[in-house]
Amino acid sequence: MVRNRMVVLGGNAHPELAKGVADYLGTPQLKASIARFPDGEISVKVEEDMRGADAFVIQPTSTPVNDSLMELLIIIDCLVRASASRVTAVIPYFGYARQDRKAEGRVPITAKLVANLITKAGASRVLTIDLHAAQIQGFFDIPVDELWAAPVFVEHFQDNPIEDLTVVSPDVGGIKMARAYSKRLGGELSIVDKRRISGDQTNAYHLIGDVAGRNVLITDDMIATGGSIADAARIVKEKGANDVYICATHAVFTPGAVEKLEASPAREVLVTDTIPRRDSSPKIRSLSVAPLLGEAILRIHEDRSVSLLFE
Repeated sequence: MVRNRMVVLGGNAHPELAKGVADYLGTPQLKASIARFPDGEISVKVEEDMRGADAFVIQPTSTPVNDSLMELLIIIDCLVRASASRVTAVIPYFGYARQDRKAEGRVPITAKLVANLITKAGASRVLTIDLHAAQIQGFFDIPVDELWAAPVFVEHFQDNPIEDLTVVSPDVGGIKMARAYSKRLGGELSIVDKRRISGDQTNAYHLIGDVAGRNVLITDDMIATGGSIADAARIVKEKGANDVYICATHAVFTPGAVEKLEASPAREVLVTDTIPRRDSSPKIRSLSVAPLLGEAILRIHEDRSVSLLFE
């Protein structure tokens, strides 16, 4: 089935990525004004006819998280009320994903709350990249397509191969991701045993596996404080690793994170542009996910398989 016209609209969270996706699709972005009332409330007005359109809203819920999320909700509501036939929330980085369960008493499950808000606003489906926890897909009562940034990184390392490679997971939770990289790049696998002290502090203990004389690639879904991944880089270096590389999908980079990465023994840190970068560190390099998102959007619009992108 061929749907009605496809339209793409980017919020204020990451206009560069929205432009990259629109350029990949060869379609101009929807004409709309997203501004503020004098008291700070968000104002949205679409300047084109939306009746029957298949709309894709590109908006990571990154810093400022609450503003980005609220803007996304208002844009979705605007498009639904303008009679779009379907609204897909394209959320390259899904904020509040780390609060996905009750790890202790008297705490919220904020990832579920955000899923409810997006659904209630009127989104028909969600497209995202590398959720912090896969079970968040189940928090939505609408279809969720979770893309993986791995093909973007794998393509880079195939063009720039690392010899004698060992892929290292910075914690037990990242084993599945690290194993996927090691399989695709033909490397060995090791794991750093890490214990979390609090929400912003971790202690890394010992390494499971041998990295002596090997070049190491440390993989993760996000870098927030930078502490865990910098500790992992330090540990593998102490265990005899040669060059150390880091790749992580989401460059959250809370205050002090970039400094930790620059001080770490990592030779290069690769991230994607799911979140706009505000640093200028020469050690950190961004790879674009615009083509990946663009191809997924096209497949959703044409009712074709998205999972085939990863086979």
